[in-house]
Amino acid sequence: MNPTDHDNNRTTPESGRESTPESARETGTESTRTPAGPAGELATVHPLRAHTDQHQSTEPGVVESAPVAIEGELVSDEEWLLYTSQKAQMEWRMREYKRQALWVGTHAITAVRHERTLSTLKFVGRNVLVYPTLGAAAAIKRWRDTHGSSRYERMMRAAELAGEHEKVAEWEARDVAEKQRRHDRTMDWIRSPWQIAKAAALLTFSTTVLLLVLGLILWIAGKGGVLDPITGVIDAIAFCVWFVATYGAFLVLAGTAGLVTYLWNLGRRSQSVPDMFRPASAKLVDEVSITPSVVVTALRDLRISELRKKIEQMEDGGAAMLGPIRLAGCGVEFDVHLPSGVDTEEVKRKRRKFAENMGRHEHEVFLSTPPAPRTVRVWAADPGALDQPIGPSPLVTDPSLTADLYGGRAPWGVDLRGDAVLMPLLQAHLLLTGVSKQGKTATLRALALWMALDPSVRFYIADLKGIGDWRMFKPRADVLIEGPSDQHAIAATEMLEWAVEEMEKRLMSFDGDKYRNGVPRELAKPGGPFEPIVCIVDEAQNAFMNPLKDDEKRPYGGQTNESRYFMAARKIQNQGRAVNVVLWQGTQDPTDQNLPKLVREGAHIRGGLVLGSESQSRMAIGDKAVNAGGAVPHELRMGLDKGTLVVAGEGVPLPQGQASMVVRTHFIDGDDAEDIITRAVALRQAVTKTKPQVESPEETRDLLADLAAVLGENKVPAGEVVALLRDLDPDWAAYQRLGRSELVAVLDRDHGIKVPSTSNRWPIDPVTVRDAIARRDLAEDTTGA
Repeated sequence: MNPTDHDNNRTTPESGRESTPESARETGTESTRTPAGPAGELATVHPLRAHTDQHQSTEPGVVESAPVAIEGELVSDEEWLLYTSQKAQMEWRMREYKRQALWVGTHAITAVRHERTLSTLKFVGRNVLVYPTLGAAAAIKRWRDTHGSSRYERMMRAAELAGEHEKVAEWEARDVAEKQRRHDRTMDWIRSPWQIAKAAALLTFSTTVLLLVLGLILWIAGKGGVLDPITGVIDAIAFCVWFVATYGAFLVLAGTAGLVTYLWNLGRRSQSVPDMFRPASAKLVDEVSITPSVVVTALRDLRISELRKKIEQMEDGGAAMLGPIRLAGCGVEFDVHLPSGVDTEEVKRKRRKFAENMGRHEHEVFLSTPPAPRTVRVWAADPGALDQPIGPSPLVTDPSLTADLYGGRAPWGVDLRGDAVLMPLLQAHLLLTGVSKQGKTATLRALALWMALDPSVRFYIADLKGIGDWRMFKPRADVLIEGPSDQHAIAATEMLEWAVEEMEKRLMSFDGDKYRNGVPRELAKPGGPFEPIVCIVDEAQNAFMNPLKDDEKRPYGGQTNESRYFMAARKIQNQGRAVNVVLWQGTQDPTDQNLPKLVREGAHIRGGLVLGSESQSRMAIGDKAVNAGGAVPHELRMGLDKGTLVVAGEGVPLPQGQASMVVRTHFIDGDDAEDIITRAVALRQAVTKTKPQVESPEETRDLLADLAAVLGENKVPAGEVVALLRDLDPDWAAYQRLGRSELVAVLDRDHGIKVPSTSNRWPIDPVTVRDAIARRDLAEDTTGA
């Protein structure tokens, strides 16, 4: 079959029928072969579905269906494969078109909604539309303020709402003067056309005469004509006209560009950019930043009717009430000048609502009262800034750091502004209190560790918790009592009573005529007669609540004139600082019973960590600090503000106008504290050039032998035995610091002598002492053999 025949056999669109030879139309379903192609190859005949025709069956009444062949085209295998492949390709193309259309649409939507696209559109909108428009509005407002009286009226209304009548009168006088100046200027403009015309005519005539005279001079000198100067001026004017006509477009374009740049710069500094044109970062900052509008809105929504009324009456919306918003550490600080009729206490009582209105937590906003009247000073932290840890203590990071009690200050921590808090500790009694597990001991210990680096300071420490919080001070302290029992509280009492005796000796020996300004530094050097003595009692509530009594029925605890601990603490607080004897106390969960009022008020530095109630806050830092409306301990967060305390007192370097301050203290763990004490011991030994007494065999005394010497045949109370030992060797420092409970504890721990209480007299039997000596000698003989 040649191509022509093949084309003739195809179905035409006009007829819709095939033009195949009659011989190709046969009945049946089997394939037939017809010659195809010049090589005489047979083409495959593909069976097609046949239409059925009804015809009469041989049986009467039965109609049979006979298969009928439909019209078709005989195609070769290659043509059939080509046909099917073209169909598949068409279907594949359609699928690809759909997929590509979907891809284009999806990516177009993604591109339009992409952050970079939005930021680009916002950037173009801000710089092309918003900034020039805002700049034009700002320029118009400036022009109106400069050439009108709106500024004066606005300031008069603000001063009137603030109740400042003198300023109202001042601004009113300025307004009248400005209106008179503008009136005079308007009258000048009415008279100015005639004056300008006269001045122009006179100037033209004078210039013409001058040019003619100049031309005459040139003509006489033979240098030119009489009209040459006039001609030169005319040529200059013509050149200017030509220059403006030629380059006027560039001049107008440059001027327009300068004007648009000026307006753009004004608008860029505006804070009124619509939200839809602001970048995402600016929106995020605006949500947490403190702006004048945020502060004024927060004040307006405090539900103080008089304040809201005054703000709504102000033309500037209350912005005149605010001072500059200054960066202050991890937050901002500003003053709010309240209008007349609004009390500062009303705003301070609304602290929580005020903080939440500004998008802050209550603990992130602190209100205080500066010296200016009707003014509230606000400090607002950045969101979450107070939950971030502060850096390590300089005592840890700087191994070369030393201390000087007379001239230095202890690095305690940082305040809310992030500034270092340096505490002067010379001759300062200290009291810290708080609930359990809030960092009270670590806070108190941080100051003691700094003082330990001063070789002249001597420590007498009673840790009435007794779990090792102060054990690192053992090589540095003269006395270290550890334990929670009543006996340990008695030892702490006797330690303070020894400090009272030392204080009285110093008071009697001090030469006030020679040293008129108190104890000088040379008398407080290491080994000097007025070395600083720091008595530290941690968990002092145990000492105040001690139920035991001495041999004379005097209670160790309590808050009466017969209470031994109370009276010793009061005596030290009254006179100890004058001769470098100070008392530091740490208490827990204060009440009037475990922390008497006289002892609370005797401390120069008073601090409170987290407390449970306002009454406890008043006990910790005093009524004045609580009433001032600043930070108070009971508003600190349990567990979250561990190591943070509110301090007050005359020994605290408070900012001007504040009655208290918040300190976030450095935490020094036990290992770092050990390292600091090691350095402190080395410093003291280097200065004193002596070794500890335990390392000097020739200076070591035998306690059992001394007891055998001072004891007779009868039992002697432990308190009297201590006095006998002190009289035996007045120069032996260990006996001078020895207390009754400590003696009983040493005998039990080191020598196996059990001393019974016996009505709290703790009598020591000389027989037990001699038996202990005998056992020791026997053990030594056995070891030697």
